[in-house]
Amino acid sequence: MGVIVVSLAVALAVSVLLAIGSGAAAVPPGQTLRYLWAAVTGGAISAEEITAYQIIWQVRTPRVLLAVLVGAGLSAVGVAVQAMVRNALADPFVLGVSSGASAGAVLVTVSGGLAAMGIYAVSAGAFLGALLVSALVYLVSRRGGGLEPLRLVLTGVAMAFGFQAVMSLIVYFAPDGESTSTVLFWSMGGLGGATWGALPVVTVVTTVSVVVLRRLGRSLDVLALGDETSMSLGVDTETLRRGLFVLTSLLTGAMVAVSGAIGFVGLVMPHVVRLWVGAAHVRVLAVAPLAGAVFMVWADLMARTVVAPRELPIGVITALVGVPVFVTLLRRRGYLFGGRS
Repeated sequence: MGVIVVSLAVALAVSVLLAIGSGAAAVPPGQTLRYLWAAVTGGAISAEEITAYQIIWQVRTPRVLLAVLVGAGLSAVGVAVQAMVRNALADPFVLGVSSGASAGAVLVTVSGGLAAMGIYAVSAGAFLGALLVSALVYLVSRRGGGLEPLRLVLTGVAMAFGFQAVMSLIVYFAPDGESTSTVLFWSMGGLGGATWGALPVVTVVTTVSVVVLRRLGRSLDVLALGDETSMSLGVDTETLRRGLFVLTSLLTGAMVAVSGAIGFVGLVMPHVVRLWVGAAHVRVLAVAPLAGAVFMVWADLMARTVVAPRELPIGVITALVGVPVFVTLLRRRGYLFGGRS
């Protein structure tokens, strides 16, 4: 596994460098490195290089770093959700969190609410919407003081449809077409609004969540075997599932708030990684965040360059790549979801 981790780390570093330098105004890797070094160390930049420097440091670097964080977070939370609900087809949005976040963002965009928060108003609305759905799913799914996997999935799906309907209704009655197009683009995912100010919170949430989930790796192995087996092995399934629900909801809400609803990453990447390292969650959670980060960096690069100067929603790219990969996994001999047969 060490070779895979090192290889992915190197691939991520190279991908980040190339992605930062690529775009409508391409910058060679060597020059990109020089600009980044100057920004970090306070080095001098000549007057004729100011424009290129600002594009690299102020526009592309925070966007690429956000892609790294979102890709890593979605992949890690996908692993956790699949273990929590014992469903290989689950992804970070199966609990309806993304639909709630989208509805919150739509409401703020159309109504102009939370205006006091300035450029962070839409993200705040999305996060509040995610928390609202998480609370509703938790309250509806509880039965006898516990959370049952099937009830979680069914409640999440129902909430997702419900809040998608709410979002569609808000868009339908939106007073102008520009708000509608902005909302539709945001609901399909995009990193165009990335700023340095958005990175610290997402960095902390993603890092802490990935570390906590990896420390719970052995417990996730047991949880995936079923509640009765888990209890016989000394794992408190209700407490563990409740903690996982809170953690995954917060992480998903934080990522949707800054990037919109990006699908297929949390569904496909865990399965791809299991092909490489097996089904043990400690190993999967060491590799999946790196693999997801690499994938998201390239997906975002494609989103902003394929039809330049226009930009595709990144959710379109991840779906176009994710669907063939997922179908290939379904048809692959010798692979069962959760590991190898």
